[in-house]
Amino acid sequence: MTLPRSLWWDQVSTEVPPRDALRTDLTVDVAIVGGGFSGLWTARELLRRDPHLQIAILEKSICGFGASGRNGGWASALFPIADDVVARHYGDAALMHQRQILERSVADLGEALAADEIDGDFHQGGTLTFARSHIQAQRLRASAESSASDLQWLDEDAVRDYGVVAGQRGATFSPHCARLHPAKVVRGLATVVERLGARIFEGTTVTKILPRRGARPARVVTVGGEVKAQFVIRATEGFTPTLAGARRDVAPVYSLMIATTPQSPDFWQTYGFENFPTFADDRHLIIYGQRTNDGRLAFGGRGAPYHFGSTVEPRFDENARVFDALLRTLRELFPGLEGGADFSWGGPLAMPRDLSPFVTLDHNQGLAALGGYTGDGVVLSFVAARALADLICKPDVATDYTSLPFVQHHAKRWEIEPFRWLGINAGLGLAAWADHAESRGRTSRASQVLTRLFDAL
Repeated sequence: MTLPRSLWWDQVSTEVPPRDALRTDLTVDVAIVGGGFSGLWTARELLRRDPHLQIAILEKSICGFGASGRNGGWASALFPIADDVVARHYGDAALMHQRQILERSVADLGEALAADEIDGDFHQGGTLTFARSHIQAQRLRASAESSASDLQWLDEDAVRDYGVVAGQRGATFSPHCARLHPAKVVRGLATVVERLGARIFEGTTVTKILPRRGARPARVVTVGGEVKAQFVIRATEGFTPTLAGARRDVAPVYSLMIATTPQSPDFWQTYGFENFPTFADDRHLIIYGQRTNDGRLAFGGRGAPYHFGSTVEPRFDENARVFDALLRTLRELFPGLEGGADFSWGGPLAMPRDLSPFVTLDHNQGLAALGGYTGDGVVLSFVAARALADLICKPDVATDYTSLPFVQHHAKRWEIEPFRWLGINAGLGLAAWADHAESRGRTSRASQVLTRLFDAL
């Protein structure tokens, strides 16, 4: 079985024996389609609430093959929708509740890994968003002043205690972020849920998910057998459009990464990051980075195009133009960078039409789903799994998790093609245009258009 290419997988590849595929019919309490963070955390949370549940996890490749094992390793309290938009739709109380849960869940995730003895390089050193222009500094300072969280603005001198990038004019700092090694975490989590009693079938392609019909339970049809279950949970994230009838549910947007050679002690003496904060700057076309345990910079960003028809193919995991741009950006941030990129990789993430994550459960149909994290899924998948486990195990009880505003939220489906292709790629183009203008000290109309678009979602 072919493993995905990345720094993360290279460092765990000797510990990945494939599990058996499903080769017979099966009846269980819960069938989970997808062996990434969403599916595995859900299995863990269900079995912690009811150890007697019979759970089968069906994974097309190997657990963690998708974004769960390839992401930037940010366990953050970030949410894809701005606070003011959440407040406008759901109210200030709902916003504050969601903010508290997400911030608390960063540390809770670290405690869960420790309790399960998963060594995932978890370290909560916070996150820095650098301002590298006057426009970015104004925007970030205003966001800190209006934030519902304890987001802090650090001026040009104060930020040096945390980390340095070239041309920085200050940064915001939030303590609510940790860096981790995603492949170590997802592989460890798969082992844990097996130990708790779940059965994992890898190399198992799902062709259909069918709802409950009268006395006939919900079903998952695979190439090797059929699984009947009281509940079937779809946890397929960026690969959702490959399922029958789900092509417009989310858009698979590609995010790509590089990892440098290990940097010398002199490099880290110059640039800092001793407490391993994650980092970005305030450009519109998102970037994200971390200092790894072995002294590398793992760095990623958006910019790869959306592919017509929500197509997901392995060849899209690589894009030489984007890889070159990432390395060029990293050299701009760290002019003293030693060597080049040892690794380059990518993969799809799921973007809903309204950018809102979702946790849904239909008791009548026996179908559930969770996902739509738009790149913020490390902590959100943990929170969504807890919400879904509560919905299943405590159907008549409102909990901290089931009362989150994105629980039982059903997103509008994406437009048909070619409008989907035109809209998403136009948005990427606007972000690049806005960044180009701001790098020259000008506020772009593209930035204003992007703001209006996100506010309208």
